[in-house]
Amino acid sequence: MVSGGPQLIALDVDGTLLDTGTPVSARVLAAVRAAVEAGAHVVVTTGRTLLTTRSVLTELGLNEGHALCSNGAVHIDVAKGEPVTVQAFDPAPAVTALRALFPEMIFAVEKVGIGTWATGISPGEFSIGEYLLVDYHALSSEPTPRLNGWWPDGSPAEMLRALRTLRVPGASWVHGEFGPWLTVSRQGVSKGWALERLRVSLGIPHTATLAIGDGYNDREMLRWAAHSVAMANAPAEVQSLADEVTDHVLEDGVATVLERWFRA
Repeated sequence: MVSGGPQLIALDVDGTLLDTGTPVSARVLAAVRAAVEAGAHVVVTTGRTLLTTRSVLTELGLNEGHALCSNGAVHIDVAKGEPVTVQAFDPAPAVTALRALFPEMIFAVEKVGIGTWATGISPGEFSIGEYLLVDYHALSSEPTPRLNGWWPDGSPAEMLRALRTLRVPGASWVHGEFGPWLTVSRQGVSKGWALERLRVSLGIPHTATLAIGDGYNDREMLRWAAHSVAMANAPAEVQSLADEVTDHVLEDGVATVLERWFRA
């Protein structure tokens, strides 16, 4: 890490900045704002959609800069609240292949800045923006930055075993930490990929990068950072990729790290 602390700080949201469904703690909020005031680029880097990320940016007091949503597929200009780039792909081949493996799977695709099209109701869906129930043909009819799948009758272990045979040219997937979920994106697009593009555009040395995360979708981000930190609540596989493990999200692990360099 260069003198003066990290200049580009990538922060996951759910399980990292906050416990899903709860506000950011006062301590974490103060640490993030101190980093911003010190001139660091704090980049919210999340699997959430543009719509569901906006409230987090507001809560953190971030009114300019960059955010990366949909696991790096959607790059937001924070000041405008609009996408700069969207890395979309054709979901139809993935839907066809996944239906062959999991006939009961419920699918959802992101409509950037609008909402979600889905073939059914999945647990824990955010109610921000349009939520339109459609058939498989309509769901697959337009490019999307993110395809989600939930297998209501299966377990995560069963799903992972079946996914070993999944091959979809032009697409890649990551499974969730809780329940039989997966997210499909354009091949090669990840949080780490998007962060490297942003780092280069900002002219920040790689040695000045920091990433903090807790999920399987954070693996590429943790590999990318000069200094990577996993949350104590992260799966063991994710923790093994990080340079260090910080406190649990409920114990303000993000603040524990940021306070080394930034104080309110």
